[in-house]
Amino acid sequence: MAAVLGTELELRLLNYRDTTPLRNGQVDDEPYGGGAGMLLRVDVVAAALDAAYGDEPGHRVIALTPQGRQLDQELVEELAAEEHVTLLSARFEGFDERVAEHLTTDAVSIGPYVLSGGELPAMVLLDAIARRLPGALGSEESGLEESFSAELEGGLEYPHYTRPAEFRGWHVPEVLLSGDHGRIEEWRREQSRARTAS
Repeated sequence: MAAVLGTELELRLLNYRDTTPLRNGQVDDEPYGGGAGMLLRVDVVAAALDAAYGDEPGHRVIALTPQGRQLDQELVEELAAEEHVTLLSARFEGFDERVAEHLTTDAVSIGPYVLSGGELPAMVLLDAIARRLPGALGSEESGLEESFSAELEGGLEYPHYTRPAEFRGWHVPEVLLSGDHGRIEEWRREQSRARTAS
């Protein structure tokens, strides 16, 4: 379990085993009805949330699961605007369904595939949120015109080039060397639209 707090990134990592109400650090169990895998128990997740926040977290609590809403830039922006976000991750078969039904506000997936646990999705989501916080990037402008931004109409970012202007016969597009900012901006928009369409 991880928490993102405030407009500055503050992480709190909580291990379910530290607050489990069960003996010997148990956190999961076999599914009712049989089947492969183990499920993170609802009482274990509830105990962890209670230990961290009391009875009411009062903020977004997100279960990281393939069944969740697909992560996209719109959701990242939405979560970056939150004061507090808690991410719940599980291993193997996932969560007891009552975790999603009663203890979380959202379920999020980082893609249409399955991983062994929620640790990597938590890191992906944390990184995506953290880079949208004030001061995270070297310049506030760095996050304005990038893939999926409103400035690029939700499309893909245009190609970038740097020195040398020619390498092995590969040339930087002439327009970028022209100094004509209007033409450069127009070229970049055209490139963004072309990349997005393909």
